[in-house]
Amino acid sequence: MGTPQILTGKGIADEQHSLARTLVLHLLPGALMVAFYAVAGPLVRDLGFPSLMTIYLAILFVLLPFELGYLLYRAQKDGSTLGSVVLYREPVPHAQFVALVLGLFAWSAICSVLLYPPLDELFIKNIFFWLPDSFFLVENFSRYSTAALLVTWVFGFVVNAIAGPVVEELYFRGYLLPRISRFGAWAPLLNMVLFSLYHFFTPWQNVGRIVGLLPMVYAAWWKKSIYVSIAVHVLGNVSTMLLLLLVLFG
Repeated sequence: MGTPQILTGKGIADEQHSLARTLVLHLLPGALMVAFYAVAGPLVRDLGFPSLMTIYLAILFVLLPFELGYLLYRAQKDGSTLGSVVLYREPVPHAQFVALVLGLFAWSAICSVLLYPPLDELFIKNIFFWLPDSFFLVENFSRYSTAALLVTWVFGFVVNAIAGPVVEELYFRGYLLPRISRFGAWAPLLNMVLFSLYHFFTPWQNVGRIVGLLPMVYAAWWKKSIYVSIAVHVLGNVSTMLLLLLVLFG
Protein backbone atom coordinates (compact mmCIF):
# COMPACT_ATOMS: atom_id res chain seq x y z
CA MET A 1 0.00 0.00 0.00
CA GLY A 2 1.42 3.39 -0.91
CA THR A 3 2.24 6.04 1.65
CA PRO A 4 -0.51 8.66 1.99
CA GLN A 5 0.53 12.11 0.76
CA ILE A 6 -0.61 15.59 1.69
CA LEU A 7 0.58 19.01 0.63
CA THR A 8 2.22 21.40 3.05
CA GLY A 9 1.50 25.09 2.95
CA LYS A 10 4.33 25.54 0.45
CA GLY A 11 3.09 22.79 -1.85
CA ILE A 12 5.82 20.30 -0.96
CA ALA A 13 4.68 16.66 -0.90
CA ASP A 14 4.90 15.50 2.70
CA GLU A 15 4.58 11.82 3.52
CA GLN A 16 2.28 10.71 6.31
CA HIS A 17 3.48 7.92 8.55
CA SER A 18 1.26 5.00 9.46
CA LEU A 19 0.35 4.66 13.13
CA ALA A 20 2.69 1.66 13.50
CA ARG A 21 5.60 3.55 11.98
CA THR A 22 4.80 6.53 14.17
CA LEU A 23 4.93 4.41 17.31
CA VAL A 24 8.22 2.75 16.35
CA LEU A 25 10.00 5.94 15.35
CA HIS A 26 8.86 7.76 18.50
CA LEU A 27 9.64 5.00 21.00
CA LEU A 28 12.55 2.99 19.60
CA PRO A 29 15.36 5.45 20.45
CA GLY A 30 14.10 5.63 24.04
CA ALA A 31 14.04 1.84 24.35
CA LEU A 32 17.59 1.65 23.02
CA MET A 33 18.70 4.25 25.56
CA VAL A 34 17.24 2.24 28.43
CA ALA A 35 19.02 -0.89 27.18
CA PHE A 36 22.28 1.06 27.03
CA TYR A 37 21.70 2.39 30.56
CA ALA A 38 21.02 -1.10 31.95
CA VAL A 39 24.17 -2.55 30.38
CA ALA A 40 26.59 0.34 30.85
CA GLY A 41 25.41 1.60 34.24
CA PRO A 42 27.37 -0.83 36.46
CA LEU A 43 30.53 -0.30 34.42
CA VAL A 44 30.27 3.49 34.62
CA ARG A 45 29.81 3.34 38.40
CA ASP A 46 32.77 0.97 38.71
CA LEU A 47 34.87 3.56 36.90
CA GLY A 48 34.02 6.09 39.60
CA PHE A 49 31.24 8.07 37.93
CA PRO A 50 27.62 8.54 39.08
CA SER A 51 24.71 6.97 37.23
CA LEU A 52 23.96 10.34 35.65
CA MET A 53 27.02 9.86 33.48
CA THR A 54 25.42 6.75 31.98
CA ILE A 55 22.42 8.79 30.85
CA TYR A 56 24.68 11.37 29.27
CA LEU A 57 26.65 8.63 27.53
CA ALA A 58 23.37 7.18 26.26
CA ILE A 59 22.58 10.56 24.73
CA LEU A 60 25.98 10.61 23.02
CA PHE A 61 26.05 7.01 21.82
CA VAL A 62 22.34 6.29 21.23
CA LEU A 63 20.12 9.37 21.04
CA LEU A 64 22.28 11.58 18.84
CA PRO A 65 23.42 8.88 16.37
CA PHE A 66 19.93 7.37 16.04
CA GLU A 67 17.86 10.52 15.68
CA LEU A 68 20.27 12.64 13.68
CA GLY A 69 21.44 9.60 11.74
CA TYR A 70 17.87 8.71 10.78
CA LEU A 71 17.25 12.22 9.49
CA LEU A 72 20.41 12.07 7.39
CA TYR A 73 19.45 8.60 6.17
CA ARG A 74 16.02 9.81 5.06
CA ALA A 75 17.55 12.78 3.30
CA GLN A 76 20.02 10.60 1.46
CA LYS A 77 17.41 8.00 0.55
CA ASP A 78 15.04 10.64 -0.79
CA GLY A 79 17.83 12.34 -2.70
CA SER A 80 17.22 15.53 -0.76
CA THR A 81 18.86 17.55 1.99
CA LEU A 82 18.43 17.61 5.75
CA GLY A 83 16.64 20.93 5.37
CA SER A 84 13.97 19.39 3.14
CA VAL A 85 13.41 16.48 5.55
CA VAL A 86 13.10 18.64 8.68
CA LEU A 87 9.95 20.75 8.28
CA TYR A 88 8.23 23.38 10.44
CA ARG A 89 11.03 25.92 10.02
CA GLU A 90 8.91 29.02 9.45
CA PRO A 91 10.33 32.26 10.85
CA VAL A 92 8.52 33.91 13.76
CA PRO A 93 8.55 37.70 14.30
CA HIS A 94 11.15 38.54 16.93
CA ALA A 95 8.81 40.07 19.52
CA GLN A 96 6.36 37.19 19.19
CA PHE A 97 9.20 34.67 19.35
CA VAL A 98 10.55 36.13 22.59
CA ALA A 99 7.08 36.33 24.15
CA LEU A 100 6.28 32.74 23.19
CA VAL A 101 9.57 31.33 24.40
CA LEU A 102 9.52 33.16 27.72
CA GLY A 103 5.88 32.33 28.36
CA LEU A 104 6.28 28.66 27.51
CA PHE A 105 9.47 28.39 29.53
CA ALA A 106 7.76 30.03 32.51
CA TRP A 107 4.87 27.55 32.26
CA SER A 108 7.21 24.55 32.16
CA ALA A 109 9.23 25.97 35.08
CA ILE A 110 6.08 26.46 37.17
CA CYS A 111 5.02 22.89 36.41
CA SER A 112 8.45 21.54 37.35
CA VAL A 113 8.27 23.28 40.73
CA LEU A 114 4.60 22.86 41.68
CA LEU A 115 3.43 19.82 39.71
CA TYR A 116 6.34 17.45 39.23
CA PRO A 117 7.29 16.78 42.89
CA PRO A 118 3.84 15.67 44.13
CA LEU A 119 3.14 13.69 40.97
CA ASP A 120 6.57 12.04 41.10
CA GLU A 121 5.96 10.98 44.68
CA LEU A 122 2.47 9.72 43.87
CA PHE A 123 3.50 7.58 40.91
CA ILE A 124 6.74 6.29 42.45
CA LYS A 125 5.05 5.17 45.66
CA ASN A 126 2.02 3.59 44.03
CA ILE A 127 3.13 2.35 40.62
CA PHE A 128 6.90 2.39 40.08
CA PHE A 129 8.09 1.41 43.57
CA TRP A 130 9.48 -1.86 42.17
CA LEU A 131 12.14 -0.15 40.05
CA PRO A 132 15.74 -0.34 41.38
CA ASP A 133 17.20 2.74 43.07
CA SER A 134 19.58 3.25 40.15
CA PHE A 135 16.57 4.21 38.01
CA PHE A 136 15.76 7.05 40.40
CA LEU A 137 19.39 8.21 40.46
CA VAL A 138 19.33 7.93 44.25
CA GLU A 139 22.99 8.29 45.09
CA ASN A 140 25.28 9.82 47.65
CA PHE A 141 27.29 12.10 45.39
CA SER A 142 29.85 12.72 48.12
CA ARG A 143 31.26 9.27 47.43
CA TYR A 144 32.51 10.45 44.05
CA SER A 145 35.57 12.59 43.52
CA THR A 146 35.21 16.28 42.69
CA ALA A 147 36.92 15.62 39.35
CA ALA A 148 34.42 12.87 38.45
CA LEU A 149 31.46 15.08 39.33
CA LEU A 150 32.88 18.02 37.39
CA VAL A 151 33.52 15.89 34.30
CA THR A 152 30.00 14.48 34.59
CA TRP A 153 28.43 17.92 34.81
CA VAL A 154 30.41 19.51 31.98
CA PHE A 155 29.81 16.53 29.71
CA GLY A 156 26.15 16.52 30.68
CA PHE A 157 25.81 20.22 29.95
CA VAL A 158 27.08 19.74 26.41
CA VAL A 159 25.00 16.69 25.51
CA ASN A 160 21.93 17.13 27.73
CA ALA A 161 21.47 20.90 27.71
CA ILE A 162 22.53 21.71 24.15
CA ALA A 163 23.04 18.84 21.69
CA GLY A 164 20.26 16.54 22.95
CA PRO A 165 17.39 19.08 22.96
CA VAL A 166 18.32 20.46 19.54
CA VAL A 167 18.44 17.03 17.91
CA GLU A 168 15.27 15.90 19.69
CA GLU A 169 13.37 18.92 18.36
CA LEU A 170 14.68 18.36 14.83
CA TYR A 171 13.57 14.72 15.05
CA PHE A 172 10.31 14.88 17.02
CA ARG A 173 8.91 18.29 16.02
CA GLY A 174 10.69 18.86 12.72
CA TYR A 175 10.37 15.35 11.27
CA LEU A 176 7.80 13.22 13.11
CA LEU A 177 5.16 15.83 13.97
CA PRO A 178 4.56 17.03 10.38
CA ARG A 179 4.15 13.42 9.28
CA ILE A 180 1.11 12.92 11.50
CA SER A 181 -0.42 16.27 10.51
CA ARG A 182 -3.45 14.45 9.08
CA PHE A 183 -4.71 14.22 12.69
CA GLY A 184 -5.07 17.99 12.78
CA ALA A 185 -5.14 19.49 16.27
CA TRP A 186 -4.70 16.00 17.76
CA ALA A 187 -1.26 15.64 16.16
CA PRO A 188 0.65 17.68 18.79
CA LEU A 189 -1.04 15.75 21.61
CA LEU A 190 -0.12 12.40 20.04
CA ASN A 191 3.42 13.61 19.42
CA MET A 192 3.81 14.85 23.00
CA VAL A 193 2.37 11.72 24.61
CA LEU A 194 4.72 9.51 22.61
CA PHE A 195 7.64 11.87 23.28
CA SER A 196 6.97 11.56 27.00
CA LEU A 197 6.65 7.77 26.84
CA TYR A 198 9.95 7.70 24.93
CA HIS A 199 11.60 8.73 28.22
CA PHE A 200 11.42 5.14 29.47
CA PHE A 201 13.95 5.87 32.20
CA THR A 202 11.56 8.31 33.97
CA PRO A 203 8.04 6.84 33.48
CA TRP A 204 6.76 8.39 36.71
CA GLN A 205 7.16 11.84 35.13
CA ASN A 206 4.89 11.19 32.15
CA VAL A 207 1.83 13.11 33.36
CA GLY A 208 3.81 16.10 34.60
CA ARG A 209 6.01 16.13 31.49
CA ILE A 210 2.97 16.13 29.18
CA VAL A 211 1.29 18.97 31.07
CA GLY A 212 4.50 20.99 31.24
CA LEU A 213 5.59 20.61 27.61
CA LEU A 214 2.34 20.20 25.66
CA PRO A 215 1.91 23.97 25.15
CA MET A 216 5.43 24.08 23.66
CA VAL A 217 4.53 21.38 21.13
CA TYR A 218 1.28 23.12 20.21
CA ALA A 219 3.19 26.38 19.74
CA ALA A 220 5.67 24.71 17.39
CA TRP A 221 2.75 23.15 15.46
CA TRP A 222 0.74 26.39 15.42
CA LYS A 223 3.62 28.57 14.22
CA LYS A 224 5.11 25.76 12.07
CA SER A 225 8.41 26.63 13.75
CA ILE A 226 10.74 24.27 15.58
CA TYR A 227 12.81 27.30 16.54
CA VAL A 228 10.29 28.02 19.28
CA SER A 229 10.43 24.51 20.73
CA ILE A 230 14.22 24.34 20.41
CA ALA A 231 14.61 27.54 22.42
CA VAL A 232 12.18 26.42 25.15
CA HIS A 233 13.68 22.92 25.32
CA VAL A 234 17.24 24.21 25.57
CA LEU A 235 16.31 26.79 28.22
CA GLY A 236 14.59 24.10 30.28
CA ASN A 237 17.52 21.70 30.12
CA VAL A 238 20.07 24.44 30.82
CA SER A 239 18.08 25.39 33.93
CA THR A 240 17.99 21.76 35.03
CA MET A 241 21.75 21.46 34.60
CA LEU A 242 22.35 24.63 36.63
CA LEU A 243 20.21 23.23 39.44
CA LEU A 244 22.10 19.95 39.19
CA LEU A 245 25.33 21.89 39.72
CA LEU A 246 24.03 22.92 43.15
CA VAL A 247 23.05 19.33 43.95
CA LEU A 248 26.39 17.87 42.94
CA PHE A 249 28.56 20.41 44.70
CA GLY A 250 26.21 21.82 47.32
